[in-house]
Amino acid sequence: QVQLVESGGGLVQPGGSLRLSCAASGFTFSAYAMSWYRQAPGKERELVATITSTLNTLYTDSVKGRFTISRDNAKNTVYLQMNSLKPEDTALYYCYTRTSGLTRWGQGTQVTVSS
Repeated sequence: QVQLVESGGGLVQPGGSLRLSCAASGFTFSAYAMSWYRQAPGKERELVATITSTLNTLYTDSVKGRFTISRDNAKNTVYLQMNSLKPEDTALYYCYTRTSGLTRWGQGTQVTVSS
């Protein structure tokens, strides 16, 4: 079955960096767009970044220039490199894809930006 497993979250000071990973299995990873979403307490889940099967990328405005999404099809893994982190980046970060008409979510990894 389809599985998405995130890792790499943690506590980091403002201005610091983290790299999130999402290991995928159960589908032809290279054929599908992959996305990162995040949800902060009391807020709606929002799209952070997407990378398509043809390596096109898009980002929400608040992370442009600071975050980079990438993928390694040989490892069935999508990454989110997060630099210059701000307290407002604190959230639960989820990996997402849509296969066979169904949405697929990981369990999430917590990112906390605080001094």
